[in-house]
Amino acid sequence: MSTDPILLDVENAIATITINRAETLNALDVPTIRAMHIVLDKVETDPDVRVLVFTGAGRAFIAGGDIADLNSRQGLAHYQEFAEEIHNLFRRIETFDKPTIGAVNGFALGGGTELLLALDIRILSDKAKLGLPEITLGLFPGAGGTQRIIRQLPLCRAKEIMYTGDMLTPEEAVSVGLANRVVPHDTLMDSVRDTAAKIAHKSPLVLKLLKRTLSDGGDMPLSAALRHEQAMIGLVLDSADAHEGCGAFLEKREATFKGR
Repeated sequence: MSTDPILLDVENAIATITINRAETLNALDVPTIRAMHIVLDKVETDPDVRVLVFTGAGRAFIAGGDIADLNSRQGLAHYQEFAEEIHNLFRRIETFDKPTIGAVNGFALGGGTELLLALDIRILSDKAKLGLPEITLGLFPGAGGTQRIIRQLPLCRAKEIMYTGDMLTPEEAVSVGLANRVVPHDTLMDSVRDTAAKIAHKSPLVLKLLKRTLSDGGDMPLSAALRHEQAMIGLVLDSADAHEGCGAFLEKREATFKGR
């Protein structure tokens, strides 16, 4: 078994990124964050990778930050190192030009739920547990969670999750809009790969432009976002993939997208 904190496997256009610190329930620390950047550098420039899947080794997705490490820090040092690094990582993942999927195999607490909030699609094992329990430690979510969750969930539900620190069952997480669906634990990776494969067959160029349109537009007033969408669909219509897709529909054949 590799001791690398982040493992990468690429197969059939799908990159599976595994947080590999099972002995700490995949708690995040600075070396793990930096190792994740190295892996992202590889898949970002690999034209054969079209979808990224994130999962965890053992019985956790990510059980949060490394509490012993956090307890050793003071505010300024934390702000300048760990907080800066994890914010940069999660923002990079959130705005990554390739679609991302979370395969939540177990505990996704604290930083685990905060990472999920930065992923495009979230599929949960029926053994998963989600939550932001930082308040029980005299803390609150500090890896972007406070801001992403209030933009994705009704404000009253987001506040309840953060104020109480209670864990959510997979079904509760789906019901509030924190995840897409729950699947049996033994079929989690098959279900995730099926979804990833379906996306990987679409145009990587159009997916990139779509994701940028969604990400940028979410930060704009509606009037500006609509103008942004209008400009971006114009770019899409300059692509060979758009005309390949339309041509395939008219000719009643399967489209072959090449990312051009």
